[in-house]
Amino acid sequence: MNVTSNIDDAASRYAFPDAGSALEDPNGLLAVGGDLNPARLVAAYRRGIFPWYSEGEPVLWWSPAPRAVLFPEKLKISRSLRKTLRRNRYRVTMDHAFRQVMSYCAAARKDQEGTWITVDMIDAYCQLHALGFAHSVEAWYDDELVGGLYGVALGRLFFGESMFHRQRDASKVAFAHLVRQLMRWGYPVIDCQVNSPHLISLGAEEVSRDNFSRLLERWRDEAGRPGLWQCSLTFDW
Repeated sequence: MNVTSNIDDAASRYAFPDAGSALEDPNGLLAVGGDLNPARLVAAYRRGIFPWYSEGEPVLWWSPAPRAVLFPEKLKISRSLRKTLRRNRYRVTMDHAFRQVMSYCAAARKDQEGTWITVDMIDAYCQLHALGFAHSVEAWYDDELVGGLYGVALGRLFFGESMFHRQRDASKVAFAHLVRQLMRWGYPVIDCQVNSPHLISLGAEEVSRDNFSRLLERWRDEAGRPGLWQCSLTFDW
């Protein structure tokens, strides 16, 4: 039995409340407590639940409704972003600098009201990455990491977590390449969690809890791309 199967088996032993019992205010709060071990995280994502909390708080588990998703074929690329993509200003890779991407995502939020990407969170998702569940996309300018994102993949679903940029459009370039690659691999849905003007500009939309649950049930057990996704990405734009 491979490592992924072992984690899946262990995940089946973790119970969460039904997502339909999540609070309306704050939107989506479902459970409090537990830890961030890989099996529990996989169990949560399989149910459309994710951790989000600040330093010093217990682990808070969320399942907001409505849910922001992006169907890859509906990706919106603005005229200015398309120009950037065609200039090939950034080199884009996958799974080349996972911990660094997470650390930069955390640093990008230090000026806000704290960050949910705590040291414990980084360590936990790096474990998921080593097991082939969590992935990063990196945008490089020369040899400098200037943008990227990370998330979790189960079956043929990708659950986006966070992104950062240190140069203009770098995170959008990384995201556009991820969407194209997921289309190539047959991934029909990207979970974006909670909508925002930024996500809407890229083509995200909201679906009801029932519709999101149906997407989970349809795609979470389909064969995806197990293991690390270490590759470089090149597309014609």
